[in-house]
Amino acid sequence: MFLSLSKILPLLFYPLGLAGLLIAASLMLRQSRLRRAALILAFLLIWLGGNKWVASALTRSLEWRYFPPQPVPTAPAIVVAGGGVNAGDPPRPLPEVNEAGDRLIYAAYLYQQGKAPLVLLSGGGIDWYVPSSEGPGMATLLRILGVPQEAIVSEMRSRNTYENAVFSRQILQARGIDTIILITSAMHMPRTLALFEAQGLHVIPAPTDYLVSQADWDFLGHADIRTQLLNLLPDGRYMYWNYLSLKEYLGILVYHLRGWM
Repeated sequence: MFLSLSKILPLLFYPLGLAGLLIAASLMLRQSRLRRAALILAFLLIWLGGNKWVASALTRSLEWRYFPPQPVPTAPAIVVAGGGVNAGDPPRPLPEVNEAGDRLIYAAYLYQQGKAPLVLLSGGGIDWYVPSSEGPGMATLLRILGVPQEAIVSEMRSRNTYENAVFSRQILQARGIDTIILITSAMHMPRTLALFEAQGLHVIPAPTDYLVSQADWDFLGHADIRTQLLNLLPDGRYMYWNYLSLKEYLGILVYHLRGWM
């Protein structure tokens, strides 16, 4: 039940979902003042939710908490949190990387640099939420990227980030491993790192998949009216960034309340 509610209910409270609820409410309200207030709030949610300034600041507040260490130290294992793959279901000829696919590319790069002899892929599926588990696709793409099968271990039971940490620890503990290089998207790292450390692991954070780079942040204030007009107008891409950021903050709150972090 918790898993179902955690996927469905938050959608109603993110900017787009909440704006939709306000617009629906405005159609049912009888008082013109309340209808107008609901529509104004819906407009503000859509404008702020799709605003590049807001999206960049909110995204940066999560992504810039951890940076890849230079150089990355060695460890007994690399753990890759799931979420970077679309399963190889027809008509796809192969599993495909999605917007978080940098996780696999970075894992293959670190393996080839000799940073760890083992790569643990952590990610299962939810049968009512996605049609296929991502684990096999992650392993296939790692092999394509040059990581040998004997260096890959897959954990395919987890359905959320908390279970990523729990089930990964069980596999690592059985192998006598308590230090890992953890790879996930930069925005996802604060929550993921806390969960893995709560399992008693020594974690070296190696985030990737940054949406806001230093150049992006500096360019945000570019003194050109065309640039600033585009920064201020709502854009679906930045609505998605805000959705991801709010999802992470909500996840941090809920996981803290449940005692998982």
